[in-house]
Amino acid sequence: MQLHRLDVDGAFLADPVIYPDDRGHFLELFSQPAFQRDVGHELNVAQVNCSLSRRGTIRGLHAVALPSQARYVTCPQGGIIDIVVDIRLGSPTYGEYVAAELTETNRRALYLAEGLAHGFAPLTDEATVVYLCSSTWAPGREVQINALDPELNLPWPVTPEPLMSEKDRAAPTLREAAERGLLPDYRDCQELYARLDGLAVGGDRR
Repeated sequence: MQLHRLDVDGAFLADPVIYPDDRGHFLELFSQPAFQRDVGHELNVAQVNCSLSRRGTIRGLHAVALPSQARYVTCPQGGIIDIVVDIRLGSPTYGEYVAAELTETNRRALYLAEGLAHGFAPLTDEATVVYLCSSTWAPGREVQINALDPELNLPWPVTPEPLMSEKDRAAPTLREAAERGLLPDYRDCQELYARLDGLAVGGDRR
């Protein structure tokens, strides 16, 4: 397994080695040594979530206020587009996004560091998403950005009226969230990343 840096700092795409045979195939969904080698520190897994979504759904954009929550996302059934948005105030890539297709065929995974937001939409009739989280659910620290924010103009593969939760549909735009003081600060995130890297033996995120 190898994790590749994406254009938003703190976002990585994991490509596993798939071993096929007559029975099917085998792969590592997650490897702590590979993760630490490529990201710079271990991923502490405090919670594992699983969701099933049908075509036309958008889940997100979701993040967690600092000390925040890192996530490692994969799609074992069906396929999704997962979009990571940099919502860290002061970041060189603030307001920019990266998108990746995670499917039951490519078996890729997407890692997003603390302070980044993400959302996903199925590319198939149904899709199961599993994500490893570095902290447990903290409802009081949730940060939500409207996935249909016209300024972000994200490439969702859905109709003009996607299936969304009431909370997601009512979420503020990125500009509104910034004005309300809801967004994490890039410098604070960098300090957090440095502390995590300092706990690791070797490796450098930057």
